[in-house]
Amino acid sequence: MSTDPLKILVLYYSRHGATRKLAELIAQGVAHVPNCEAVLRTVPAVSTVTEAIEPAVPDTGAPYVELTDLEECAALALGSPTRFGNMAAPLKYFIDSTSAQWLSGALSGKPACVFTSTGSLHGGQESTLLSMMLPLLHHGMLILGLPYTEATLMTTASGGSPYGATHWSGIKGDQTLSDDTRALTIALGKRLAHTARQLQQG
Repeated sequence: MSTDPLKILVLYYSRHGATRKLAELIAQGVAHVPNCEAVLRTVPAVSTVTEAIEPAVPDTGAPYVELTDLEECAALALGSPTRFGNMAAPLKYFIDSTSAQWLSGALSGKPACVFTSTGSLHGGQESTLLSMMLPLLHHGMLILGLPYTEATLMTTASGGSPYGATHWSGIKGDQTLSDDTRALTIALGKRLAHTARQLQQG
C-alpha cells in the first residue's frame, strides 16, 4: 500500500473571497487527518466575449484546476458562491468539461462534499449546495454532509447545514466568519478526509 498522502481536492470559485475562506477552512480540516493532504484549486471566471481574459496562471490564490486533478484525487470538496440559488457559472463551466472523466468513472466511488457562501442570509444556500451535488451524483461520487452529531449544527445562527458548510458573507462581503461557521467547515473537511482514508484502507 502506498504511503503517499491522500490528495483531497478542494475545488472552488470565489468572486470576492468568502468562498475561498471556506475552502481554506476545509483544507484545515483535511490537515487534521493523518496521511491526507488538501490540494486547493480554483477555476477562471467566464467571459461574455469570445476572447480569453483570464491569465494562464492566477495572480493570487490557488492555481487553476486541471482535469488530472480530478483523476488523481481521493476525495473532492466543491465550493461556490450562490447565483440565484445555483452554483456560479465558472464552476459549472468547468464541471461541464468533465465528460471524459464521467465516461471513464474517474470519480466513481470517491467521497465528496459541498460548501457555499451567500450575500444574504436566505440567499439560496441549500439549493446551491444541492445544485453542486447533482453532477457529483452523476459521476458516482459518495456525497457527505454534516451530521447532527456536530452539536453546533443545532445551535448555529450564522451558517452550516446538513447539506454542507455555508457562510453568510453579507451584501458587501464584509461579514466575518463566525466561530460556528469555522467549526462546522473544519469538521466537514475532517469528515471528508477521514472517509477517504477509511475507503482507501477498506
